[in-house]
Amino acid sequence: MYQQSFLPDQDLLYTILADLKRTVREYTTAATEANCQSVRQTFNNLIQDTMRIQGDLYQLMTNANMYTAASPALRQEIDKQLRDAQNTQMQCHQLVMQKTGNLYLGQPYPSVSVHHPNVPPQAPYYI
Repeated sequence: MYQQSFLPDQDLLYTILADLKRTVREYTTAATEANCQSVRQTFNNLIQDTMRIQGDLYQLMTNANMYTAASPALRQEIDKQLRDAQNTQMQCHQLVMQKTGNLYLGQPYPSVSVHHPNVPPQAPYYI
């Protein structure tokens, strides 16, 4: 006996599609934070497999008129977004420079003397 789905097919497929996109983001985060190369490779493989499945589902939904891609962005809107991002970046840079007194963050403060080791140097060890 056939049971009716609790969601229409289009809604169910859209939910699966959204979950696949979320899963790729989660796998990407896990891959970038992995310390072990084999774990990192496993997540990279999972990313590729999940993206393939997501792409296949997207194509199936598009072909069945269940999913409509967003309309192309206007060049003016892209340029505006780019300018806004560049302005934000410049403001952040200025704030960092203001708060650090224009010091390069990777260098020690000039008022701090160089630390000398407490251990006396040892004679070189030759083999």
